[in-house]
Amino acid sequence: MTDNSGVTVGAGGTMFHGPDGVKLYQAIALKHGLKLYANTGMKSNRMWTPTAMLKLATSFTGKKYKRGEHAKAAEDMTAWIDAMNAAIPIERRD
Repeated sequence: MTDNSGVTVGAGGTMFHGPDGVKLYQAIALKHGLKLYANTGMKSNRMWTPTAMLKLATSFTGKKYKRGEHAKAAEDMTAWIDAMNAAIPIERRD
């Protein structure tokens, strides 16, 4: 069985597909939620409490975060996202 994970970018939008593509999208959304909370104190949605966001960031990065380390977690997520972008195929349809 092959893993058809990837990202397809076209005029109609961007599609994240397969297990790794969906995980990449989740990581990007989490990074922006962490940055929003670090900068403004606002939660991006009800489910992502400050503690839940840090726990989820730990599942991506493998690093433990203390209360209030949302900006640090966002930086670490950026490194994870960059590594995944380099590894996952990105197809451009123009």
